[in-house]
Amino acid sequence: MVEERVKDATKILNLLRSMSGYRPHFEIIGNYRLIDDGIQPEATIMLKASGKEMHEADTGAGPVDALAKVLKKSLKSIFPEVDQIKLIDFSSRIFDPGAGTAAGVEVEILFSNGKDAWRVKAFSENICKASFLALVDGFEYGIYISKEAEGK
Repeated sequence: MVEERVKDATKILNLLRSMSGYRPHFEIIGNYRLIDDGIQPEATIMLKASGKEMHEADTGAGPVDALAKVLKKSLKSIFPEVDQIKLIDFSSRIFDPGAGTAAGVEVEILFSNGKDAWRVKAFSENICKASFLALVDGFEYGIYISKEAEGK
């Protein structure tokens, strides 16, 4: 069954992060910036990886696409395996629908690198923030499994 082959990366990352020896492969400095004019959204991030700080911007078909592209652009110079990571599916679920536009949102993103598949979930009152958190975890897990396969 295909569903059984999809790893729950959120649970695995939560477990890894609870262990004293785990260090994430990259760190977001500050927060993302998103300019969405409804035509060509632009995302900007700053991150630190392998002792280097990077500041990148990119555009996308929508705000989540812009966020995914800027993360990938920032990470692939240090982690070339990121280039193989693809976003396969995106879904969101609203909590407390009576709250209207202030309702919390859970985002779930399905990723694949061509060999493995994993899903991540994130929650926020802001759908873009939930999407960003899920994207960060999705790329972190993709780098993690790549390093594990290399024995690093």
